[in-house]
Amino acid sequence: MIENKSTEELKHILKELICSLEEGKLRSTSAIDWAPPIVSFGDPGTSTLATVGLNPSNLEFLDQNNIELDGYSRRFHTKKSLQIQNWGEINSQELSAIISKCISYFKNNPYDAWFKKLDYLISGSKYSYYFPTSNSCHLDLVPYATSTKWGLLTNSQRSKLLQISINSLGKILNTSSIETLVLNGRGVVDAFNSRSQGILYETLMPGWHLPRKNGNDVLGIAYQGFTDKVGDIKLDKSIRILGFNHNIQSSFGVTSKVQQEIRNWITKSIQYEKI
Repeated sequence: MIENKSTEELKHILKELICSLEEGKLRSTSAIDWAPPIVSFGDPGTSTLATVGLNPSNLEFLDQNNIELDGYSRRFHTKKSLQIQNWGEINSQELSAIISKCISYFKNNPYDAWFKKLDYLISGSKYSYYFPTSNSCHLDLVPYATSTKWGLLTNSQRSKLLQISINSLGKILNTSSIETLVLNGRGVVDAFNSRSQGILYETLMPGWHLPRKNGNDVLGIAYQGFTDKVGDIKLDKSIRILGFNHNIQSSFGVTSKVQQEIRNWITKSIQYEKI
């Protein structure tokens, strides 16, 4: 990896996040202590759009049998691959190795079952995580993978993870070329909105409704706005926010038609902004 100002700043952010692991601040949160925080999936320094999720899946580090990925299957470094016993031992070279895995994520065995659906949504605007376009990345509100799924964490655990992590997201945005964030799902929208400065406007989208047999259809909602502050971090630019309430990967019954409608809306929203 060729280091530049952006990667050096990412290393500094990563070091701060690792200190929270090492100092035991996350001990009660279900954060996986042998896995590093993931500051990005792809390169925020060259991306002008980023999708945003809650936190990395444990499947970024483990297979379906809960065995650590290794060899060609490995996506990210861990204590094991870095051959360290605790995070206090980590040096600059090892921080660079972790950042390199983050930046090159979509070139090396990405978790396509999760990311391909999001890539489809942004691809109508000529954005993609993947080669040859590679002008988008993915960021999480919380960069720590947890052994318990986010939805099963207690409110206290989620709040603590967000409190410790959110300023790092603001710092990452300030090192980046990102102009637009696409928030994936109501949980992301609510968590982001409560910890950023700006107003997100809601629009009911009838074409996004998910029918249910009992008649209690799940409504489709679009969100738009801008923000210039995330957590306590003042951004050096105003960033456009787009979002939708359906979690594309996990919402039951998100049909291909609804996904296409969301894709079309993202495309039109981005094109309108560029006019």
